[in-house]
Amino acid sequence: MKKQKVKLTAREKSELFGEAVVTIVLLLLLNLSVVILLNLAVINDPHLENNIFFLKKNITLWNGSHLWSWQRGFIIILVIFDVIILWWRLIRRYRQMQLRHVIDELHYIADGHFDHRIPFTVKTDLQKVIDSINALVDSTVAAMEEERQIEKSKDDLITNVSHDIRTPLTSIIGYLGLLKYQDDLSKENKKYITIAYDKSLQMKSLADDLFEYTTLKASNKSKLVLAPLHVNSMLEQVAAGFELEAKNKKIEFNVETRPHDLTIQADAKKLVRVLNNLITNALKYGEGATQINLIANKVNNKYVELRVENNGKKIPEEALKSIFERFYRVESSRNLQTGGAGLGLAISQNIVELHGGTITCKSDDNWTSFIIRLPLNSPQE
Repeated sequence: MKKQKVKLTAREKSELFGEAVVTIVLLLLLNLSVVILLNLAVINDPHLENNIFFLKKNITLWNGSHLWSWQRGFIIILVIFDVIILWWRLIRRYRQMQLRHVIDELHYIADGHFDHRIPFTVKTDLQKVIDSINALVDSTVAAMEEERQIEKSKDDLITNVSHDIRTPLTSIIGYLGLLKYQDDLSKENKKYITIAYDKSLQMKSLADDLFEYTTLKASNKSKLVLAPLHVNSMLEQVAAGFELEAKNKKIEFNVETRPHDLTIQADAKKLVRVLNNLITNALKYGEGATQINLIANKVNNKYVELRVENNGKKIPEEALKSIFERFYRVESSRNLQTGGAGLGLAISQNIVELHGGTITCKSDDNWTSFIIRLPLNSPQE
């Protein structure tokens, strides 16, 4: 990195010039006041005047001349003092400007420009601060890069393991499925095979979730298959898929879309996966719910707001902060009968972010709402 001196802007140079003018004017006024006061003191005190005259007469310089008048000597002293004060104030203001430039550079780096370094070289202790900041940014970038590599390695490991597990699990599920419906099995053997078959299905579901999560995390917008999507039709089809389960739990679906013909650019398959996850969560964890709302609104001709709401049990405030983190579950016992690995909402968040949108959750004593905001236009445009 090439070092350079702090370059002042035209405005700062103007400030520095103004500081010099104001300082000079104030010093001249001060000098004039002091000279006038001393003149008055000498005129009003003959004894003091005689002493000054005696001093001038008896002190001879090396070239044989006598001292100047006391006024001239005092003025020279004042001029020297003025120059020192002026220099001190200008240097002080210049260093303040240097510090301001360093702070601006620091704010620029803090905004996420971690490839930038403070290029200034100064002759004060501020240089130590600049060097320390650059060293800190270097170490931070190195730590972030190391963390990214560790995260990538971990995701690659999860992807590979989940992929390798899925293949034998598919075979196991197939064979257990054949055995499950054999007529010549004893009741006890059939019971054990059924348990093994159900557990294998659970394991495959977890492996699929892990594989999808890491795949989505490594994906970008080019992975989306975007097409015009009629929002109301999508919501009604998703609700129909859960109609039987909702009826068994005495929960009613309500679908509303405003306007009714609302259409967006989205990947229908992935967006349906998001809604399926949210509705599944509402059915599993919305204890006491009697209604699930699927609502879509067009907002300011800029984005679409999708809401999945249920009037069941409130989600605790502390859980809302972590609800979209991977492997997090509000139900802490981690019972597979009541939920999966805690990846459903993390997968949903990744899909929404791939679409250029956001997803949030609000919960109170009346409603628990998952709110999705998606741009009307394609995120690739």
